[in-house]
Amino acid sequence: MGRMKRQLILNKGTQKFVFRYENGNEDELLDALIDQAKDRHTDFDWFDAAVLSFKLTQSLMGQADELLSENTDVQVHTN
Repeated sequence: MGRMKRQLILNKGTQKFVFRYENGNEDELLDALIDQAKDRHTDFDWFDAAVLSFKLTQSLMGQADELLSENTDVQVHTN
């Protein structure tokens, strides 16, 4: 089974920035955000990179919560 593909989207004025990545490649996504913010030929700036990295963090926390709730084994003992 392949990795799940995800995307982060930033709408900024009339521009739309779309970053697609696979689960497990979040570090590459962060590198891409940095590269895009450094590129003076785009309107994507450091604030935009911070917003999307915050959204990525929220997404990862949600995924972690889902995994924890799926893997939590609750046992009820009665006497």
